[in-house]
Amino acid sequence: MSVTTIDRVLGAVEAAADEAVAFAADLVRIPTVNPPGDAYPECARTIGDRLARAGCEVEYFEAEGRPEHTPAHPRVNVVGTRRGARARPLVHLNGHFDVVPPGDGWTVDPFGGLVRDGRIYGRGACDMKAGLAAAVFAVEAIRRAGVELAGTVEVSGTVDEESGGLAGVAWLAEHGRIAAGRTDAVIIPEPLGVGRICIGHRGVYWFEVETRGRIGHGSMPFLGVNAVDGMGLVLQAFRDELQPALAARTTAVPVVPNAARHATLNVNGIEGGQRIGGIQTPCVADRCRAVFDRRFLLEEGFERTKAEVVDVVGRAVARMPGLSHGVRDLMVVPPVRTPDDSPVIGALSDAIARVLGRPATLVASPGTYDHKHVAAIAGVPHCVAYGPGELEVAHQPDEWCTIDDLTNATKVLALAVLELTGTVERGRGA
Repeated sequence: MSVTTIDRVLGAVEAAADEAVAFAADLVRIPTVNPPGDAYPECARTIGDRLARAGCEVEYFEAEGRPEHTPAHPRVNVVGTRRGARARPLVHLNGHFDVVPPGDGWTVDPFGGLVRDGRIYGRGACDMKAGLAAAVFAVEAIRRAGVELAGTVEVSGTVDEESGGLAGVAWLAEHGRIAAGRTDAVIIPEPLGVGRICIGHRGVYWFEVETRGRIGHGSMPFLGVNAVDGMGLVLQAFRDELQPALAARTTAVPVVPNAARHATLNVNGIEGGQRIGGIQTPCVADRCRAVFDRRFLLEEGFERTKAEVVDVVGRAVARMPGLSHGVRDLMVVPPVRTPDDSPVIGALSDAIARVLGRPATLVASPGTYDHKHVAAIAGVPHCVAYGPGELEVAHQPDEWCTIDDLTNATKVLALAVLELTGTVERGRGA
């Protein structure tokens, strides 16, 4: 790739910077709140129209067969393809356009798309509508610079990442639209920072513990077996036995922030007893249910993780005569890590060094994102997250992304696409 080509593409990004900001702000103004999945068709069409103007062939995919895909809230994904001299290599840039509910504490309109003092404000500005804008305008800049690709680039806008991505990236992977047989690399512009490349994430084990006792009159609790008390034994065992053990385990994967390099356990919610019409009944609680979030390390593995939980719960429950229990899996996501020698890491590292003038930092995410589906369902090993924004402001009131981050990330993505697909002028194409 010649210096002239690089300069033309970077110049095209600079020239289109105001358009990219306006597009990101337009996306923020579409309230694609999940749950329930509002305004998905409108947002998909907005992205598709912009991709069409960038010279892409545009396709829409409704997630038929998924229970969340309903007439009231259709799950609509969009994919734009810019074909080069040949079909491969194919680089896929993916971004989700659903956002979490705004919540309280805002000082600006969460769906106003305000641009002020070098920032774009609004729910999804950081996570990850600025990233989608960066992906779209990276492809647009290549077109405006007059560069012909040797390979192919795709940009997708997908749904439901915030609730697991099953109607989005997972659906596209299940139906072969993102697949090892056609896709060589995937870049997901999540907000991990413009100087950082995210190479994976920890594993997730969500599980439910139910304790089962015996109902009795509340005035004579000694005639029953209180399942809430039993759950207290489980919580105490987790605090006294399991959590200290987890805190001592550290992964070699560069998870950020540093405290997230340890294995962790969180109780997400708890309920017990009987409630009728919002009033607690005068009974000994015969059932109690709690949901837990266990983040496990690549070095631990799922089987060890689950066996440890089952053992600790079993020993805790055995301390109360008459108490029984169950442990039920709710969600299991294996940890993922991009191979160290992946070409997508190399291409992004080179682009970051050129654009920012400093070496890239490799990190891993404390939580999961759609990388999990790219790896497990599509079978594509060369997948990373790279995009504008700071993860710490995602899902927060007054969420924002800086314009500089958006512009720099667009430059990096454009140069990485050129490197990974090749250009005809280099003799790698026609």
